[in-house]
Amino acid sequence: MTGDQPARTVQCVKFQKEMPGLDEPPWPGELGKRVYESVSAEAWKMWEERMKMILNEYRLMPWQKEAQELVAKQMEDFFFGDGSALPPDFVPEQAKG
Repeated sequence: MTGDQPARTVQCVKFQKEMPGLDEPPWPGELGKRVYESVSAEAWKMWEERMKMILNEYRLMPWQKEAQELVAKQMEDFFFGDGSALPPDFVPEQAKG
């Protein structure tokens, strides 16, 4: 994108307002297209943090098909459902120790 082009905007499903969108679909297939069309760049950053937590808490290997399927399900819930569920034993950083 060049400096004279306006930023692409989307009606963000997470924030319920018009916001700058992603530059390209962040995930393959229909889910990636849906995210690209209706998730803001800011909401995607929130998801990236949630995804890291999910991968770490469940000790997932991102290259494994089972991990990719779980992440895709959690992503769909995070953006288009009731929100992704936290792992059962998850303790937020500020509550640890």
